[in-house]
Amino acid sequence: MEGCAMAKPENPTFMGFTAFRFGPPKNLKKYGSWALVTGPTDGIGKGFAFQLARKGLNLILVGRNPDKLKEVSDSILAKYRKTQIKTVVVDFTGDLSEGIDRIREAIEGLDVGILINNVGVSYPYARFFHEVDDEMLKSLIKVNVEGTTKVTQAVLHGMLKRKKGAIVNIGSGDAAILPCDPLYAVYASTKAYIDQFSRCLYVEYKNSGIDVQCQVPMYVATKMASIRKSSFLVPSIDGYAQAALRWIGYEARCTPYWPHSVIWALADSLPEFVLHAWRLRFNLAIRKRGQLKDARKKE
Repeated sequence: MEGCAMAKPENPTFMGFTAFRFGPPKNLKKYGSWALVTGPTDGIGKGFAFQLARKGLNLILVGRNPDKLKEVSDSILAKYRKTQIKTVVVDFTGDLSEGIDRIREAIEGLDVGILINNVGVSYPYARFFHEVDDEMLKSLIKVNVEGTTKVTQAVLHGMLKRKKGAIVNIGSGDAAILPCDPLYAVYASTKAYIDQFSRCLYVEYKNSGIDVQCQVPMYVATKMASIRKSSFLVPSIDGYAQAALRWIGYEARCTPYWPHSVIWALADSLPEFVLHAWRLRFNLAIRKRGQLKDARKKE
């Protein structure tokens, strides 16, 4: 069952994902004057930080590298001078209890209306499950699952008191659209958790004034995706973030960048065995390139 994914039936959908949004976006400042973004120093998280500042929200930026946090903060302030910014150093692969305590201290007394759970890790490159070492396995689960879960819980309490808020969790097409993603098994599984977690919270808190959403992009031009150049089918981080802000507060599960939905609709028309064969071949090629790169480093 797609359940909450079809909460707005007036829009055309593919596989339970709303493909287009007509009409104005919500006024995000009505949720609160502050937004918290995890993983804001690069990729989609950085795009969100800039676009939220553009909308007039103050920012709490949570990441593990204090130098990069300062760099992105300075860049935002240079463009949006009225923005208030607080930074919180948290290594999501480390002691999360201490990190969550620092987040709670940072948001104390602030009207945090929006949470963007963007932080996440993937494989360095595609690999079979038996090739995933213990350290990588631990990081994938701790960052993608435990990190998102605990940050959500830390911020949710304040939203409940104020009876308003929006939580956006970044999922992945690897988990929600493809029937499987061979050679990325653990990563895809952690993102499947994010999808289900979000849809459950959507139902739990929709009558409490809190909108919960899982956004499911395909490829975006980021370092994690190893794509440097944007295109019509692969948006830049700012292009994705601009589209993403329009969707906050609506469906429990969506793909904000509409060309991705068209691709998914086409994929949905294919038999699973065709998608299995294509994705395995595609990821085996990624694995081969990664192994060659590793070999050159050792030489």
